[in-house]
Parts: sequence; C-alpha cells; structure tokens
Amino acid sequence: MSTAMTDGRRADGARRRQRVKSAILHATRTGTAISVSGIARQAGVDRTFLYRHRDLLALIHAAELRPSASDLAAGPPVSLASLQVDLANAHARNTRLVTQIRRLERWLSELTGEQVWREPGLGAPADHDELQRQVTRLEQTNTELSATLEEKEAELEAARAANRELTRALNQRGSANQ
Repeated sequence: MSTAMTDGRRADGARRRQRVKSAILHATRTGTAISVSGIARQAGVDRTFLYRHRDLLALIHAAELRPSASDLAAGPPVSLASLQVDLANAHARNTRLVTQIRRLERWLSELTGEQVWREPGLGAPADHDELQRQVTRLEQTNTELSATLEEKEAELEAARAANRELTRALNQRGSANQ
C-alpha cells in the first residue's frame, strides 16, 4: 500500500509539473504577462510548489525574459543591458536638469532680490562706487598704520632692552664702588 501511495504522489507531482509547463507555453504563445503568481494560478498549483521545484521556477524566469510574439511584432526585444543604459541616461538627464533648475532658481532669486531691495529704497545707495573707493582707502590706511605700529613696538622693545642694559651696568658699577 505504501508503494501505491508513493506512486500516486509521484503521478500527481508529474501532472502538476505538466500543467505548469503547459501554462508557461500558453502564456508565451498568447503574449500574456508571465509571473510566478500568474503561472501558478493558471496551472492550478500553489506558488510554494514552484519554489520547491527550482527547475520549474527557472523555466518561468527564462520565459519572463524571452520576448513574446506580440513584443516581436512591436519592435526589437528589450534586454536588461538596454534597460540599464536607458536608466543611466535618465539619471544623467535628471542630474543635468536638477543643476539647470538650481542655476535658474539662483538667477531668479538674485533678480527678484535686487528688485525687492530697490523698490522700498533698501537697495544699494546710489554712490556705491564712492563708498567702495572709500573702503579701499581705509583698508590701505589700516595696513599702513598696522605696519607703523609694528615698527614703533620694535623700537620700544629695543629702547627697553637698552634701558635694562644701562640699569644693569649702573647697578654693577654702584656695587663695585661700595
């Protein structure tokens, strides 16, 4: 009896395998979208049956990649490599567009910013060039004064050093006389 049950289970498995293969063939011929769920539904088997039988799963995945008859009539087949190239091109175009949008937003912001500041009178004064020249003159004066200050500090330090030497010499002479 045990062999009869085993034979029955094997026959049932073979029938299910045949229904899966027929469902794949039918979907390929009719141009129906091929997926694990769709083939399992059409063959009347559970998806776990397909995942337990890796050879059937491989057939489904191979059929998914194969172009159908309706795809061939529509044009050349689409490969994974061509889709990846299309995706890379789309990413590059997206990057270029984002860069252009940012540049245009910055330009628009500058234009509207200047206009907003000018309208209420908050913009740059009319004598902007004169103020810029005055800033330059003051920066030059500041540089010259800093250099003069450094020279004077060096002279003061030299005078202090000389004063210390003279004071030391006088102190030594005074202690020698006593």
